[in-house]
Amino acid sequence: MRRRDILRGLPLFLAGVPAWSRVAGARSLADDEPKAQNGRAQSEGPVIPLFNGRDLTGWTTYIDHKDKSNPRSDPRGVFRVEGGVIQVSGEEFGLITTEKEYANYHLTVEFKWGEKRWPPRQTAPRDSGILIHCVGPEKIWTKSIECQIQEHDCGDFWLVDGTSITIDGEIERRYHKKRVDAEKKADWNTVEVVCLNGHITNIVNGIVVNRGDRASVVRGRIGLQSEGAEIFYRKVEIRMLPV
Repeated sequence: MRRRDILRGLPLFLAGVPAWSRVAGARSLADDEPKAQNGRAQSEGPVIPLFNGRDLTGWTTYIDHKDKSNPRSDPRGVFRVEGGVIQVSGEEFGLITTEKEYANYHLTVEFKWGEKRWPPRQTAPRDSGILIHCVGPEKIWTKSIECQIQEHDCGDFWLVDGTSITIDGEIERRYHKKRVDAEKKADWNTVEVVCLNGHITNIVNGIVVNRGDRASVVRGRIGLQSEGAEIFYRKVEIRMLPV
């Protein structure tokens, strides 16, 4: 599927509070089959590649080494680039994070699972994640809101280190399950995260799986996790949105 989906309009204002209504023509989560439609809003910004396809220029590395050595070092090659793909071994817990901060954007990431799994998660579902609005010092895990990348749970919200988001009028401070399972287990998947003025929408393979508003963080760095399973990332890009 060719993914150039973006917003078709700005937030509606109901009772003075902005409420996210539609994402790229996606049907509501209340619909039986919430599927995003192809199309491009005239107001979207140009593509900004966050990954250049050659190396990790523009990213920082933080790895929780068991021997407590320098977390900025990566002697095992947990994060490396080969063949235009970010290869994440999963052998150690860690993350790469953009050097720059972003707000109000449409993020598109493509990922595919590898085969390797590592202790203590050899028998657990393969796991990773996209951390958005990362703020404060890097650590395991940096304060952020996570779009979960995990088998059967792709698109869940995880609220990391005290963040929160409101879903269906309820403030969530830990996690919120997605609505549908849209992940492809043995092929490339496309995950989109649309962030606009505190509203966040997670889209997996064209299907809206989660949506929240009043996020407690609205700007920050973007991170990709290593969390016990091999995973590959290729396209990592954003388009800035008008506010």
